[in-house]
Amino acid sequence: MARSRSLATAVYEWVDERLGLEEILALARKKTVPDHKHSFWYYWGGISLFFFFVQVFSGVLLLVYYRPGAEAYESVRQITYDIQFGWLIRSAHSWSANLMVFAVFVHMFSVYFMKAYRKPREFGWWSGMALLALTLLFGFSGYLLPMDDLAYFATKVGLEIPAALPLVGTFLTDIVRGGPEVSETTIQRFFALHVVILPLIYLPILAFHLWLVQKHGNALPPSEEAKPESERRTIPFFPDFFSLDLGMWLIALNVLSILASLYPWQLGPQADPLAPAPVGIHPEWYFMSQFQVLKVFGRWFPGAAGEALGISLFTLAIVIWAAIPLFDTRTAGGRRAQMATYFGYFALLGMIVFSIWGYLDLK
Repeated sequence: MARSRSLATAVYEWVDERLGLEEILALARKKTVPDHKHSFWYYWGGISLFFFFVQVFSGVLLLVYYRPGAEAYESVRQITYDIQFGWLIRSAHSWSANLMVFAVFVHMFSVYFMKAYRKPREFGWWSGMALLALTLLFGFSGYLLPMDDLAYFATKVGLEIPAALPLVGTFLTDIVRGGPEVSETTIQRFFALHVVILPLIYLPILAFHLWLVQKHGNALPPSEEAKPESERRTIPFFPDFFSLDLGMWLIALNVLSILASLYPWQLGPQADPLAPAPVGIHPEWYFMSQFQVLKVFGRWFPGAAGEALGISLFTLAIVIWAAIPLFDTRTAGGRRAQMATYFGYFALLGMIVFSIWGYLDLK
């Protein structure tokens, strides 16, 4: 036992001398995290990061057997039914993708309502918005890859959203699709987007976002910010908050394990472009509100004008959402702060209502 300790100490000292581990630990011990009744929301950024790590690990394992193009469906069938534990890896990848999107949405709204986009955290907000957009693109591009009937027709429906953009929508959609219809070329383009292009864009933005979080620390919600500094409580980042963060990761791992093992991700029949679309086909849940907005405006204003109006209003709302740090700039409460809060409630309620409406409106 003593020899193992001395060996571990010698190895640690050898690494520390070359990498400066003690300096990093000293910085971690010096860093503090606010401790208050809203501290629970601080963990969602780390939970999002955990599911991203699961995505990378499980995605690399799936890459060993997946074959894009004409053999896409057969390769996924082999992964699901023939390769030992292939079904579990695929289920973990699919479930963690959905859980990651959910965690990122929770993180975004918690940051918004705690006013953590205000000075000096504007670039943290904008980089987070970029990561959210890329996360949604990850989900959308990966959904087609199994090429079963649900993935095929859901992707066709999902591509109607960007196609409704005025002027450039159809052109951009044809480029992504590789032609007028979803085909093997589309799979190859989505695969390249999913495993090469998006990671190359995502990783540096993620590193920049994490650096900003470390630089500026965790923001205080307005209710805590109004308190005198003497009444504010903090805990050390290391080991206190770090241990709690790992505990949340463990809970997330358990939730993922239960879902992946008890509710394995299914594979439907191979897509047949000539067959009629299944009844009630729809995009994934995180695109359902946008999809329903387009349907509603299409009913109110028949033709392409309705869809174009719907996507234009939705795009405008996203621009306003992204620009909120330029509108709500004061640290204290005021009229602009209240308007920003009401806009956040409106956006959250709108997403929930239109998503539920979309599922109830399936035909």
